[in-house]
Amino acid sequence: MNKITFLGAGSTVFAKNVLGDCMMTESICDWEYALFDIDPKRLEESYKMLSNINKNSNGGKAKVVKYTDRKEALRGAKYVCNAIQVGGYEPCTVTDFEIPKKYGLRQTIGDTNGIGGIFRALRTIPVMLDFAKDMEEVCPDALFINYTNPMSMLTLAMGKATPIKTIGLCHSHQECIPGLFGRLGLPQDHLNYKIAGINHMAWLLEITRNGEDLYPLIKQKAKEGPVYDTYAEYRKFYRQIPQVEGEFSVTNHDDMVRFELMQKFGYYVTESSEHSAEYYPYFIKKNHPELIEQFNIPLDEYPRRCRIQIEDWEALAERLVNDENLTHTHSREYASGIINALETGTPYSFGGNVMNAGLIDNLPADCCVEVTCLANEGGIQPCHIGALPHQLAALNLRQIGVHQLAVDAALTGKKDYIYQAALLDPHASAELTIDEICAMVDDLIEAHGDWLPKYH
Repeated sequence: MNKITFLGAGSTVFAKNVLGDCMMTESICDWEYALFDIDPKRLEESYKMLSNINKNSNGGKAKVVKYTDRKEALRGAKYVCNAIQVGGYEPCTVTDFEIPKKYGLRQTIGDTNGIGGIFRALRTIPVMLDFAKDMEEVCPDALFINYTNPMSMLTLAMGKATPIKTIGLCHSHQECIPGLFGRLGLPQDHLNYKIAGINHMAWLLEITRNGEDLYPLIKQKAKEGPVYDTYAEYRKFYRQIPQVEGEFSVTNHDDMVRFELMQKFGYYVTESSEHSAEYYPYFIKKNHPELIEQFNIPLDEYPRRCRIQIEDWEALAERLVNDENLTHTHSREYASGIINALETGTPYSFGGNVMNAGLIDNLPADCCVEVTCLANEGGIQPCHIGALPHQLAALNLRQIGVHQLAVDAALTGKKDYIYQAALLDPHASAELTIDEICAMVDDLIEAHGDWLPKYH
């Protein structure tokens, strides 16, 4: 059956971009688009929105169907997109932030690595494995396209515990070059580059323009400026911080953490400075509060964004859901390009999260890596990268150990693995004692209650 299923379809804006793109792709524009969400109101809103897009931008060629039965939504699907959030902003995201804060451990985003990422994985992996069990029964050959964080841990769990073909997609890979070159005012044509590592900690290993190595120029301009605010309108619309007053300078802009990491370790990292600030033990420190201002670190940023999105949803819904004339312009999401490549053989290159299996020589085979992949009629072929520079592999390995132990905890139900994952987290271990970390884990497990499996 020619069918794309979207799990977590109540993620309305995301569903618009992914499925709207698919509707505007000739090879799949007349397929069934199956929507499933546990929130009936958000499911209905996404159904209305996508039905309008189908009518106005696709001539009504697609079949948009909403499902309340997950297994029926999956039945016969060739592709399954996943964008769920288990536990939502309240209570789970609030819990992920407020309990560590009691111990003096502050976070910015808390959804991919660190303590917040560990607990998001622990409550999400069981749900993903339920998806996989259903898929084995009703669509065993489907490709599972995961957009949900924590990307590395979830993709690793799927790779270790299920036979379902899985690829993880994240925006940080595709936004890396436009963001960096936009800030530094560099031309973005005729570029060749290589990015590899792990999700949210992949590295811009090489970059050339017309054959010239651009890294010396990038590092020079990062030190000397000027630095441009390429996200000014985005920052204004989302009231995003840091709200830097006046024009950016080399000592006051929105990417201070990544520029510091590039200066010290030699390479630029894909994920944003607000995320990166909590992945390393250097930036958010109880005994050095001056670092927060120095590096423009937005503490509690993800809860703040969640509150803004909740407050602004009614106005946004009016524009998206209730506009019968709504149309869609193709976004930069990877999914439609991947599906089109697999269906037609038209080659498509993208950054994907996959099991390592020898792709990066000095990272473990049983971890999830982010590398360039090629999709065509033969399937998805991840590219062999070779060895990372030692300092980059070392930084990745700090997180990989946490990922592996969190997945071990989810797959075995053993609480000891949660303690060990938390104790290995670079940020937590730099701020708290062993006893404090273990007590914090106990408090988080208790506070999450029925959102977590029972651990022994």
